[in-house]
This record gives sequence, structure tokens and C-alpha cells, in this order.
Amino acid sequence: MKFFILAVGNKMPDWIRTGYLEYIKRLSGEITVNLIEIKPEKRVGGKSVAQLLQAEYQRIRAALPPDCFIVVLDERGQQWTTVKFAGVIQEWMMTQNAIAFIIGGADGLHDDIKQAAHAMMALSKLTLPHGLVRVLLAEQIYRAISINKNHPYHRA
Repeated sequence: MKFFILAVGNKMPDWIRTGYLEYIKRLSGEITVNLIEIKPEKRVGGKSVAQLLQAEYQRIRAALPPDCFIVVLDERGQQWTTVKFAGVIQEWMMTQNAIAFIIGGADGLHDDIKQAAHAMMALSKLTLPHGLVRVLLAEQIYRAISINKNHPYHRA
């Protein structure tokens, strides 16, 4: 099974990369997670938020692997418990070839990518730094897979 994480932002601190990789390396070989960093649009020249989001949307669409089940991370998305998320992941893995999680940048995501999404999820109602979302998402994917395999990592 292939997972993709498309994340707007490309100059993350080392601790984000370290945390992200810690959980990704724990996944078994049958599951791969590919991080695709999307260069954010420069916030210069008086560009409007709409223009910035449009430019980032174009980059996301160009980088999005074909035939993926698209999951947008958004504060207005569905919030699940960890156990429910594990069930959702298991269902998606049985019905999809690949899953792409999309994390927006400082201004969020263009409405067109939200409308193209098959699902919208929120990790929290809190506003989180986008780099930290990568780490949290990687950990929750690992935790969900662990639950589905009856691995003792998750203790309810």
C-alpha cells in the first residue's frame, strides 16, 4: 500500500524531519509513505491570498500522483478517535490503491483541492504548525497500522 503526504513547505527544522522519519521507518515494508514537499509561493509583491493559494494549488495538482484517494487535512474536517481512524485507514487500504494526504501551507489550501478531496480530516481543533502536522500524521498512520495488526504500540 502506498501513502503519500503532500505538504506545502520545504524548509523544515531538523527536529521535524527527525520526528517524521522516526515513525515512517517503523512501518513495515508492505506500507510505504512518500513525503512530497511543495514549495510555498513567496509572500512578496503584494499577491493576494487567493493568488498565493492558486499558485500552491497548481503545484499540488502537478505533484499529486495519479489515481490517489485524496484526503485533505483541514481544521473543518472530520475528527476521529485514534481507533476510529485505524478503522478508516483499514477500509481505505482495502478499497484504494494509494492514499494522498494533503497538508496546506500558512494560508491553508485552495477551495478547488478541498472540493477534489474524497475526505477531509482534522487532527485537532487547535491550530498546529504545518511542520508539526507531518509528524503527528506520520505517528497516527503508524499507530493506526499498529492497531490493525494488533501490535502493542497503542494502549487504550
